[in-house]
Amino acid sequence: MNRPDASRVRGLYAITDPRLTPGDSMLSAAEAALRGGASMLQYRDKHADTATRRHRAARLALLCQDHGALFIVNDDAALAAEVEADGVHLGQSDGAVDSARRLLGSDKLIGVSCHGRLELAQKAADEGADYLALGRFFDSRTKPEAPPATLETLRRARRRFQQPLVAIGGVNAHNAGQLIEAGADAVAVIHALFGLADPADVTHAGVEAAARQLAGLFNR
Repeated sequence: MNRPDASRVRGLYAITDPRLTPGDSMLSAAEAALRGGASMLQYRDKHADTATRRHRAARLALLCQDHGALFIVNDDAALAAEVEADGVHLGQSDGAVDSARRLLGSDKLIGVSCHGRLELAQKAADEGADYLALGRFFDSRTKPEAPPATLETLRRARRRFQQPLVAIGGVNAHNAGQLIEAGADAVAVIHALFGLADPADVTHAGVEAAARQLAGLFNR
């Protein structure tokens, strides 16, 4: 049985937000993040209709392919399979890992949000998750109500799990270094990237510069 290459879960993990980049500006902003060095991109869009989600996911999949980055779909394993994404990311209420595996096949990545709870991370690992997402570590504009996680939780997870660890929640260029030092293989960033998107600048130079700074933290 083929297994996904989880070693590619490393570096800057950019996550889209349609509130920050409405309409098709999401696509140009995502491309700017990829130019800046994002090694993973997650399509997260909770409210668009099915046709719009399919269109944007397919376009983003091609962009990631062009830039050699992993493309992950949030929540929706069926959409991930349809656009031939590299995998899916599941929240705690988004269905079971084995159900997603049946839809996607054995060679696709499945990530699971585990908040700051190692027992949830253990459950996800036991069920076959390929990477574990922990957080929020800092104040988050995207999910301000999310339960907090600590650096010590991340250190304990690093000692306990072989799966790549993704740190999320209020991550920016000023605090990401401590997460990497504590054991994060990747840092997931939303607002500190796409909050810099300028609708008057189709190149989204601010997004690209922020991505370059964040990605550079992994090369030190």
